[in-house]
Amino acid sequence: MNRNPVSATARKALRDTFGLWPMHEARNHLALGRQVPALRRFEDAEVARLGPTPGTALVATVIPTYRRPELLVDAVESALAQTVVDQTVIVVDDGAGLPALPDDPRLRAVSLSRNTAVLGLVRNVGVRLTRSRFLAFLDDDNTWRSDHLELALAGLSRGADVVYTAVERRRADGSVLDVLTEEFDRRTFRDGTPYVDANSLVVRRSDDVVFSLLPRTKSTLPKEDWEFVHRLAKRHVVEHVPEPTVRYLVNEDSYYTAWTG
Repeated sequence: MNRNPVSATARKALRDTFGLWPMHEARNHLALGRQVPALRRFEDAEVARLGPTPGTALVATVIPTYRRPELLVDAVESALAQTVVDQTVIVVDDGAGLPALPDDPRLRAVSLSRNTAVLGLVRNVGVRLTRSRFLAFLDDDNTWRSDHLELALAGLSRGADVVYTAVERRRADGSVLDVLTEEFDRRTFRDGTPYVDANSLVVRRSDDVVFSLLPRTKSTLPKEDWEFVHRLAKRHVVEHVPEPTVRYLVNEDSYYTAWTG
């Protein structure tokens, strides 16, 4: 006997109407949404405690981190080595502590008062502590080619609000797994393999540049990167730059590992 109250035909009709990932995200909100108000209060309190970063740069690069000291240094160095020098790089540690980082007046590193395990919250703090026309995002286990910001900003100058470059995915031994590159289409994006990664994004700052506060785990789908881009694409112009400017580590020890100790 079929114990599923929703028939296969009904499921297909729902997917055709709304798309696979929007349906998953609706389920996530039902299951996890009750935790969001407390997380939002904590985010507000941390922003007030840490205070704004002095000055205004053309680009603010937000790097969330948690217990990856060696990889973090590589990520920070690749951000500071950009051909676009008018930027602020802000590292936001999710309550674990920070290693020694490069001495550069464009760099600020802060630690949250406790671990949250919510990647969107950590990124949001970095966004809110900075003042810039544009925002870029780089995780602590990835690096950029030196012209990443330059190429993305060129796309933004053509009228886009959201630009993403191609991503070169690498194994731990440094060998190239593949290159993720696909022109943006919101309909295929809602229903297929997600092909935009936050590490490749440079966006025009606006009030809706806010990441989801749902406390996702390694098994929660979709991730906040998908939700962020899908939501922005409803009201903003998205452009793809097919140059692989992101070196993405296919990391088994991802941000969604168990948060212990």
